[in-house]
Amino acid sequence: MDKLHFLTAGIPSNAKDYSNAFLKLDEMNLDGLEVEFVHGVRYSEKTREHILSRNEKLITHHGPYYINLNAKEEDKQEASIKRVLDTARAGADLGAYSITYHAAFYLGDDSATVTKKMIEQHKKIVEILQQENNNIWIRPETTGKRSQWGTLDEIIEVSKEFSQVLPCIDFAHIHAREDGKFNTYDEFCYILERLGNELGNIALNNFHGHVAGIEYTQKGEKRHLIFEEADFNYKDLMKAFKKFDIKGAIVCESPNIEIDTKILKDYYMSL
Repeated sequence: MDKLHFLTAGIPSNAKDYSNAFLKLDEMNLDGLEVEFVHGVRYSEKTREHILSRNEKLITHHGPYYINLNAKEEDKQEASIKRVLDTARAGADLGAYSITYHAAFYLGDDSATVTKKMIEQHKKIVEILQQENNNIWIRPETTGKRSQWGTLDEIIEVSKEFSQVLPCIDFAHIHAREDGKFNTYDEFCYILERLGNELGNIALNNFHGHVAGIEYTQKGEKRHLIFEEADFNYKDLMKAFKKFDIKGAIVCESPNIEIDTKILKDYYMSL
């Protein structure tokens, strides 16, 4: 990638469709958006036309919430694999840079057992995508609840196995899951340094991350907040991005998506 792109998580408020969404992003000097397929991978031909005519705007995709690659039932595992594949196929159709998804729940299994399962499941996914000549980045996301598989260590371990898999780092999720830790410049640098050391510069030059204000409990993530109402230290995160010269996409998931995305970009550009 050429630079760090600042994206909204979905269509900005007051934009009725994707055509208006891209106009609003232009007005605010924002760089693109994440198409939210959270309830299923469906879009109309009109939506497709709008997205394909987006000019220089960067697009990423978020897969459905119903994915659980560690489901106990085999049919649910297969349905989850299909949801990841369908998100990746939509990415190829719409010219997306990257897709991400919440990969799994522990369901009583330990971390090592589920991580091994995730490697097996991603092997199936990658093999099918390669057969289809679909080279889009696929990215399990760091998760915000302790019942979910998706710590930084777990995501890195799976990513090491495949050239087409890289992490999606959700900094708010890590902050919430770790009960308020990972909220300082040094801690953000630690995350980025881990990515570079263990996955190489390709992970820093082709980055995909999420950020938002967040409310959390001892169980982890509760809900997203705007930056003004949260303790998340976005300024130090932007400083860490500058230090490591991160290139790729950072997607803002705050409730006031375009406002907080603009806050992020303006502060980053001021450094």
